[in-house]
Amino acid sequence: MRTMHTKATPLATRMRPDSIDEVVGQDHILGPARTLRRALDTGRLFSMLFWGPPGSGKTTIARLVAQYTESPFETFSAVISGLKELREVISAAQKNYRYKLKPTILFVDEIHRFNKAQQDAFLPHVESGLIILIGATTQNPSFEIIPPLLSRVRVMTLKSIGHEDMKIILNRAIKDKARGLGDMNITIEEDALNYIITISQGDARSALNALESAVYFAQPNKRNERVLNASSVARSLDKRPLFYDKNGEEHYNLISALHKSMRGGDPQASIYWLYRMLEAGEDPLFIGRRLIRFASEDVGLADPKALEVALTAYNAWERVGPPEAKLSLAQAVIYLSIAPKSNAIYLAENSVKKEIEKSGAQPVPLYLRNAPTKMMKDMGYSKGYIYPHNYPDGEVNQEYLPEKIRGKIFYRPSDKGFEVDIKKMMSQKGYAGKGNVFKKEKETA
Repeated sequence: MRTMHTKATPLATRMRPDSIDEVVGQDHILGPARTLRRALDTGRLFSMLFWGPPGSGKTTIARLVAQYTESPFETFSAVISGLKELREVISAAQKNYRYKLKPTILFVDEIHRFNKAQQDAFLPHVESGLIILIGATTQNPSFEIIPPLLSRVRVMTLKSIGHEDMKIILNRAIKDKARGLGDMNITIEEDALNYIITISQGDARSALNALESAVYFAQPNKRNERVLNASSVARSLDKRPLFYDKNGEEHYNLISALHKSMRGGDPQASIYWLYRMLEAGEDPLFIGRRLIRFASEDVGLADPKALEVALTAYNAWERVGPPEAKLSLAQAVIYLSIAPKSNAIYLAENSVKKEIEKSGAQPVPLYLRNAPTKMMKDMGYSKGYIYPHNYPDGEVNQEYLPEKIRGKIFYRPSDKGFEVDIKKMMSQKGYAGKGNVFKKEKETA
């Protein structure tokens, strides 16, 4: 059943899906045989918490769930409502249950804003089945929702709307004559579509608002067409477009500039390239993955904490999201820029891969193999293995590489950062040599 709107209603509101099947971008919960869809189809609905970024469809899906189940529906905002309003909602739910024998679906927007006492107030009514609670939050429920309530709901994680799904949403709005802009004779160029998607950063509401502004800003031409390109869209939004194709050359140019700036130890350039990518709409988790790679490839054991910093920044984005976690990425970029650099692990990786390709699958020496059965023991498995813990300082004269490649050197610590200490430790443990070339010393009898 379509909701009636006028043209004065914002486009983002007019284009809200009118059925579950119209929802785009959340197939992981609403696709065939997925958790929420199965619950709707079987009538076994449960209280839930929608956790996702702005514009991912939390409110829309909650309303559609109520429509799909034909259940009474009440909305409750944590921003403007309190316990008094909740008591009124519960009273109405009790009347509905007496007459319709159906629980009331209570949608609580920004549920994380409720304090502990307010969240406690939901518990008995969720427990009794009087209400089916659907909460919506942009914050990590593990931190913001009290454990007793969290244990009574199922957390459904909503995703930012992806590039192709956002195209579907925008094109639907452009073509729809009843609810959208289909009667305005719009032609939108690919660069304009990509620009709107980029600046919206996965937020469908933001994308539709931007499209609506751009359409009404554009002047019809002689054929009464409104033609949108990236420049006209940017002017309508008072923004300068940062042209950026996430699948094209500029994507690789910018990540290369960031990587090389950090490798070169320039925190000013590094943070510039980071924000060029973020402001243009790059996926922050893509950047986070590259920082993790950089921490091992270009810093490595010269500063073992670098990997921890990169992983923490990645996790911060996953847990908190924008805008707060942008600073976490910036912190990691600056740290990696000024950290001592070593590519010794990267060189070791290349060296060992080449050796494996060259020498093939060398057999594991018998004395390094476990012997869990008598037959394996009889075959010599584990025979001759020296257990280091049985010797002073755990030092033993024992080879661990296959016989054919004994003496090969893969990892050569540099003279930078913590690798200076690693080199000393390797020397103390029976390695010696000039520069970065190490040879295993043989113990004399």
